[in-house]
Amino acid sequence: MPVAGEVPEYWGAAKAELSAADSALAKVIERNEESVLSSKGDLFLNLVSAIVSQQISTAAARTIWGRFEGLVGEVNPKSVLSRSHEELRGCGLSGRKAEYILGIAEAWQSGYADIDWDEMSDFEVMAALIKLRGVGTWTVEMILIFTLLRPDVFPVGDIGVVRAVERLYSEGERMSNDELIAKSQDWRPWRTVATWYLWRSIDPE
Repeated sequence: MPVAGEVPEYWGAAKAELSAADSALAKVIERNEESVLSSKGDLFLNLVSAIVSQQISTAAARTIWGRFEGLVGEVNPKSVLSRSHEELRGCGLSGRKAEYILGIAEAWQSGYADIDWDEMSDFEVMAALIKLRGVGTWTVEMILIFTLLRPDVFPVGDIGVVRAVERLYSEGERMSNDELIAKSQDWRPWRTVATWYLWRSIDPE
């Protein structure tokens, strides 16, 4: 599995192919030449972080995550399970999010830690993670992109990606999921890279 900070080997080739195939995306890539995806490493930690961040602002998520790390120390299944539901709620987590995080930690201790994620297809990773309570399609897509560095992920439910596609390709007019997916076919097999630069077109950070 990619380690934290690792960058995809395919990035340069993908940028060149996308730039040659799509003039609108080529301009975004040119404006963000130094911007490169890198892995966030530890899949368990990133999954827990994603649960913390669900449906709240970035600032609120950062605050709660700081309290959470202060409570459990190094974020791993054992350290999480050493804390009670009430203690996790004391960090600012909702009762449901606390349940989800404890459930994920239990799953990791019951076999998920032994899974070889690199040997699994994107579909198999999705199938395995979506079984966990609190983990939805978007969350798994973020894991595929930011942890596993999979090259061809297009998160059609991500509002930033949707707005970027609409702005670049339909003059801001709303597009249906079918239209968005159809457009994304132009970027295969590098939809992760296209997604990265679509995000940059909205927010360079």
